[in-house]
Amino acid sequence: MSLGNKIAWDDTVLPFQLDAADMRGRIARLDGVLQGILKQHQYPKVVEALVAEMALLTALIGESIKLQWKLSLQVQTNGPVRMIATDFYAPKETGETAKIRAYASFDKEKLTDKDPFDQLGKGYFAVLIDQGEGTKPYQGLSPLNGRSLSDSAETYFAQSEQLPTVFHLKFDKIKQANMEETWRAGGIMVQHLPTSNFQASEENSSDPSGLLSSQDLLNGDNAEHWNRINYHLDTIEDLELIGPSVTPSELLVRLFHEEQPRIFDTQSVRFGCSCSEDRVRQSLSIYSAKDISQMITSDGLVTADCQFCGAHYELDPKSVGFEAINSGT
Repeated sequence: MSLGNKIAWDDTVLPFQLDAADMRGRIARLDGVLQGILKQHQYPKVVEALVAEMALLTALIGESIKLQWKLSLQVQTNGPVRMIATDFYAPKETGETAKIRAYASFDKEKLTDKDPFDQLGKGYFAVLIDQGEGTKPYQGLSPLNGRSLSDSAETYFAQSEQLPTVFHLKFDKIKQANMEETWRAGGIMVQHLPTSNFQASEENSSDPSGLLSSQDLLNGDNAEHWNRINYHLDTIEDLELIGPSVTPSELLVRLFHEEQPRIFDTQSVRFGCSCSEDRVRQSLSIYSAKDISQMITSDGLVTADCQFCGAHYELDPKSVGFEAINSGT
């Protein structure tokens, strides 16, 4: 598949609300964000696909939460891909750009040519929200479920938040005109607004494991609206999500014009990392003098690499307290 250069609505998230159906949602398009994330690492294709999907989920979920600082998504498993971690940093001021970063940890020797989700094995999907200094971080967990990370995210929202949520995602490597292949991703998230009518109980689960799904939470008019929304989502074509011709607002109107869609200000996103020398020193402060001594290179430096952006830090051992600790002062 071949596309032209950067599209005006790339690396944006469009918030919307469906007033006639009591639902809200987001449409995200990622281009430069994925290039920034994936160019830092030489991931195998199956790992790239998982990181791309996770980054897209992060953009959609992160923008949907009233964040003061950071949302993190994490997947931990016993499979070949042991962990995927992402962060969404909220803009400090209205109109500023949000930042996303991501990385994966995996055992290359155990990877297979099967579906990317098959590389995960058993594990959990976690959502962590940190609103900054002086607040208590929130953490919610649910088992990996279904056949994709988006399925697992839907299970998380049904199980942990009791909010019917659906994701429709597309991500792929695209051949740019006169350029090499690059990753592009587009997705839509629709979530029912909170209501006391939801049936949040394991007894309502249609899954033998007792895990709730969005459908398990709904009845009456809510269920009817939900089924109609999902019917329309199933009509989305791939190029409507990642191609150059259909804008997010045009797609929204085509899908949900009967639901009276209301569009809000677009949020721009970019690849960005929060690492710094000060943060590295802070992370090293938990180690003993013996541990620090084993980290010192032949050049007499303590080195550290950021797993997210690949930044390399070289520090004087004295700057991380090694000399003071070693001398007993």
